[in-house]
Amino acid sequence: MKFFDLLRLIFGNLNRRKGRVALTAIGVVIGTAAVVILVSLAIGLQMNANEQLYGIGDLTQIQVSPTYGEGPVVVGPGGGGGGGGGAPPQQKLLTNLALEEIRAIPGVEWVVPREFLMAGGMVKYQRLEGWANIIGVDVDDLALLGLEATQGSTALGRGVVVMGPMIANNFYDPRQRPGQEPPPPPDLYDQQIQMIVSKWDAQGNETRKNISLRVSGVLKEARGESDWTIYMPLDQVKALNEWAMNRRINYNKDGYSMAVVKVANVDQVLDVADQITQLGYQAYTPQSFVQGINNFYVILQVIFGGVGAIALLVAAIGIANTMAMSILERTREIGLMKAVGATNRDVLAIFLGEASGIGFLGGLGGVLIGWLAGQAINVIAIVYLAGQANQQGGPPPSVAVYTPLWLPVFALVFSTLIGMISGLYPALRAATMIPVMALKYE
Repeated sequence: MKFFDLLRLIFGNLNRRKGRVALTAIGVVIGTAAVVILVSLAIGLQMNANEQLYGIGDLTQIQVSPTYGEGPVVVGPGGGGGGGGGAPPQQKLLTNLALEEIRAIPGVEWVVPREFLMAGGMVKYQRLEGWANIIGVDVDDLALLGLEATQGSTALGRGVVVMGPMIANNFYDPRQRPGQEPPPPPDLYDQQIQMIVSKWDAQGNETRKNISLRVSGVLKEARGESDWTIYMPLDQVKALNEWAMNRRINYNKDGYSMAVVKVANVDQVLDVADQITQLGYQAYTPQSFVQGINNFYVILQVIFGGVGAIALLVAAIGIANTMAMSILERTREIGLMKAVGATNRDVLAIFLGEASGIGFLGGLGGVLIGWLAGQAINVIAIVYLAGQANQQGGPPPSVAVYTPLWLPVFALVFSTLIGMISGLYPALRAATMIPVMALKYE
């Protein structure tokens, strides 16, 4: 039997029993629609959660810190501690040699050390005073770290700094009288500011150092550390730390306080972080947090899909029952087909095709209803979540229910496959009927 003849026969048989086919297909429609809606909801929630993490940082970067630990304690003859006789602390400092060791890891593009200002610091602009995190980085341009500027550039230089967008909000007038209107945040771009660095001696006497700096750029808001930070060249922060600590700093001996590692591919980040940890350093990457969230939503997709699959299972029983009843009603028809030359394979293909057709039609309707219901839920949910975001100050969501292209295709194929499997037993019964017995049935 030719393929197109088989299709014409299958859909002709289904067309003769429109009511029964429609009632049976409704169960498949409900199950398929449930799968599409629930899985789309889980995918939408995952995308929404990832959007809320837009300020978590560059997923291809790893923050590396030195490891400080204590060695084993030596126990004295009396059972007590050895009183300082233990091994020296087990440390892994971020020296220049350590940075070279990290650069040698496959997949690492670059390693940039950075240092915090280890002294009291205050920022002044005209009559206003403020505060900020002061970080020195060993780069000429912060664009290498993935930072962008809304004003000016991200280039650093001697006496030139780049600051975060929230720094201006930290300024206040120390001579402001009670009840007086506070001054608006100043526009610091391309302005000269004064940085006052303080240190104290053993007697508590304060010594100050005044540095004049020019703001060459203001960074784009990222809702992270960079929003509240003033970036300076590393050698300038090193000089200030040496002044504050009254000693020379040797990074080959003392190490850096932190380093930023850039990985070529986001898929390699966790593997590189594990290798850095195995070297004895502390490694943190936002990718580990994001992957944990994604793993949770993948499990949620499986659970939601399983709930919808239960409805499809019930529909499969209905298809099997419909096909079994159909065979009883068409026993003489089956005998006649075999008498005129139809083989067991032809009969099996016809009844499997009818069962698959019911699954296909139900799946098609379920996909359409599921997609339309998802769009309706999406509109309602976005309006609700947007209101919640405005109250909490977060970014509004762009999606609540998302249906990727693969999901309707998978649902349609799965429902067709369910129909075919459900009709397997009735089709085998029909194919193995003896023609003479079938013809004299009733």
